[in-house]
Amino acid sequence: MRQDSRLPRVLHALLHLDQMEGPATSERIAVMLGTNAAVVRRTMAGLREAGIVSAVKGHGGGWSLARPLAEISLLDIYRALGTPTLFAIGIDDASTQCQLARVANAATEDALAEAQKQFEAQLRAVSVADLTAGLKGHGATH
Repeated sequence: MRQDSRLPRVLHALLHLDQMEGPATSERIAVMLGTNAAVVRRTMAGLREAGIVSAVKGHGGGWSLARPLAEISLLDIYRALGTPTLFAIGIDDASTQCQLARVANAATEDALAEAQKQFEAQLRAVSVADLTAGLKGHGATH
C-alpha cells in the first residue's frame, strides 16, 4: 500500500511559508517539496478552504499563511487534507450474515475508532509552531 505523505509535506511547506518575506508561488513550493505545481495547488486549495493559507493571484502573488502557526494545530491540517485513512486495515464483508464475522468486524471497527481518536488527540495537542521549538536560530535548510 502506498503511504500518504501529504501531512508532513504540507507541514514542511507551512514552516517555510512562515519564514518567507512574501507569498510563495506554487512552483516555488513544488521545488521545495519535490513535486509539481499542480499537486501543490490542489493540496493548498484545501488548506485555503480551511482558513489556513490564503492566495493572491498575479505578479507577486502566491500562497501565504492566513493565521500564525501557533494558531494552527496538526489536527487542523489533517482535517484540511480530508482526514486521510490511517490504516490499510478494514472490516470484512459489512453485509455478512455470519455472527462470528460480525463480531470480528465490530472488534476491528472499535480498535480502529480508538486508534483514530488517539491519533487526533495527539494532533490536536500540537501546533505547527511547536514543531520548530528546538530549532530556533537554525533557519531553513533549502
